[in-house]
Amino acid sequence: LLENAITPIQQYGYTTGKNATDSAMIIDAMDILYSEKVNGFCLVSSDSDFTRLATRLREAGMKVFGIGEKKTPNPFIVACDKFIYIEILKYKSEENETELTESKSIAKENIDKITPKVIKLISSTISDLADDDGWAFLGDVGGLLQKKQTNFDSRNYGFQKLTPLIKSIKNFEIDQRESSKGKFKLVYVKIKETHQKKPKKQ
Repeated sequence: LLENAITPIQQYGYTTGKNATDSAMIIDAMDILYSEKVNGFCLVSSDSDFTRLATRLREAGMKVFGIGEKKTPNPFIVACDKFIYIEILKYKSEENETELTESKSIAKENIDKITPKVIKLISSTISDLADDDGWAFLGDVGGLLQKKQTNFDSRNYGFQKLTPLIKSIKNFEIDQRESSKGKFKLVYVKIKETHQKKPKKQ
């Protein structure tokens, strides 16, 4: 705690069967909200009891970031602007002495499979943003993916960034273009024609 400048707060349990700590945290969060000194909150919990708190904070215009285990109930996940699984952060902390490459796997036991559902989500997002030639700017794709699914994170699938994740899926094609000033590459993605949905026959 001292290394990270965290101040511990003790909360006594007044009766059995009641979670006094959760109640105290919610009260403190609302006090901070009404102080009007912050513009965002980070809720570290896997408890769905904080779902309404996350929703209320967002109603007040706050950005809400959630951090919890993969067992976290979906209502709490979708109530946050972004939700990060703590397993990813734990592994990164344990491996902080090793420099991670872009495409290095996180940890086999913590990696989610790239399912047809995930591919469908990415494909629909690309389609939503694609120009007349089918290309979409990858940065915009990543932003919209997180709006559609707040716990979407390329690290869940063993990749540090979205680009190598997209490259690993045969359904998609990547194009790297120079910016107008030629200082860096802009990454665009499209659905390969062989994986485009064919129109149904009349």
